[in-house]
Amino acid sequence: MILPPLDTLIAHSDSGPVGKPVADQNTPSDPSQTPVLTMFPHPEDARYWISGQANIIFQGRLPFHSLYEGTNSFRNSAEYKTSMVGTLYTGMRRNRSVRYNTDFIFDMELAAGRGLSEALGLAGFTNLDVVRNPNLGATPYIARYEIHQVFGLTDTTTSQEPNFFALASTVPERRVEFRIGKMTLPDFFDVNAIGSDSHLQFLNWTVDNNGAWDYAADTRGYTVGGMAEYDDLNWSFRYGIYAMPTVANGIDLDWAFSRANGQNGEFELRRGWIPKRKGVSRLLFYGNHAHMGVYREAVQAYLAGTDPTPTITAHEHFGALKYGFGYNTEQELTANLSVFGRFGWNEGQHESFAYTEVDQTVEAGAEYFGNQWQRPNDKVAIAVVSNAIKRDHQNYLRLGGLGFLLGDGNLNYGRENIVESYYTWHAWKGMFYSVNVQHINDPGYNRDRGPAWVGSARMHVDF
Repeated sequence: MILPPLDTLIAHSDSGPVGKPVADQNTPSDPSQTPVLTMFPHPEDARYWISGQANIIFQGRLPFHSLYEGTNSFRNSAEYKTSMVGTLYTGMRRNRSVRYNTDFIFDMELAAGRGLSEALGLAGFTNLDVVRNPNLGATPYIARYEIHQVFGLTDTTTSQEPNFFALASTVPERRVEFRIGKMTLPDFFDVNAIGSDSHLQFLNWTVDNNGAWDYAADTRGYTVGGMAEYDDLNWSFRYGIYAMPTVANGIDLDWAFSRANGQNGEFELRRGWIPKRKGVSRLLFYGNHAHMGVYREAVQAYLAGTDPTPTITAHEHFGALKYGFGYNTEQELTANLSVFGRFGWNEGQHESFAYTEVDQTVEAGAEYFGNQWQRPNDKVAIAVVSNAIKRDHQNYLRLGGLGFLLGDGNLNYGRENIVESYYTWHAWKGMFYSVNVQHINDPGYNRDRGPAWVGSARMHVDF
């Protein structure tokens, strides 16, 4: 799964940037004192957008204890892998209208390299930039094509930082926005300023996203659909409907929206829990209709002798419904310290289909900027996430069933608990380096394996 560098995204109002760290919003009022965080600064008030990024991650794993391994296990031998993602962002405004602005978005991307154990064996996999299917190769592909339309509902305006998803620097304070085309849902849903960006923040799948949110996507993390959003001064509501993959975590999408679709809604309140400190809370809900299997049916067929092994794909039904919800919050505590958290739940009866194999997740973390040691664009952070699956899902894996990510051939169930920490160093303009350490207890929910340690080094360039 691949995500954009969300540190560059904008606010939905002047209450503070969404996708930009809360503690980083206290920028100097004099533009000449504002640090340059890209190789080639974008011209102000331009009707076009051209930028790019490159993200290279080296990961290595130490050997760990394991009583056995299966087809989809996280391997217990020492291993290292490298991944690289490069993206070219382009956009154009139809005119300079504030109240009725139109943006045309087109992005190209290239993803190369592989993940540890071919990105198998962990619900919270250690590198969000990895595409699970290595057979797709490193050929460039179209990542996004969108039409973004703004309809202002008032003449009162507010400023926003132009970026590759919204080019205007001024927008109506109350407005309706529409998007249609190819996109990835974490561009707009479940965004968290502290835990959403594998380019400058955390790397783990279930730290950067809500692991229980099985959002509509192909193997690379993209889908086709449309969304509508209402933005007011302190709150927003967004809703979208998108194409689901034809098979679990597959590259092909089912274009028959009448039988397969992912519907997502989110309410966002931009108000802190602490007086005079910025904060945001988001409530997410989703429902997926797709050709999905039922874990209990697969287990029952195996126990009855109908299937030689538990096989979820032998018990798929068109129109099957998988649903869930999530909560996401971030809060500034001081000028340098901010905290965040997530909770996610889904019904867990139907197979994990698009993102990862998590039925329930709880997460908390914090980041601290380096002003105290004269490194204002450096940051250190830590997060803890605990993932779980429901009883039917457990039984399926215990009896030897395979998901699209998990399958040790057996299962001594325990929650998959992960601690991740990183330090990001701003070297020069748009160049950043990071070191990252992850500790995974009960990888793949299996107490017979682990704990595992994974270390990473990352270089990121914005241009």
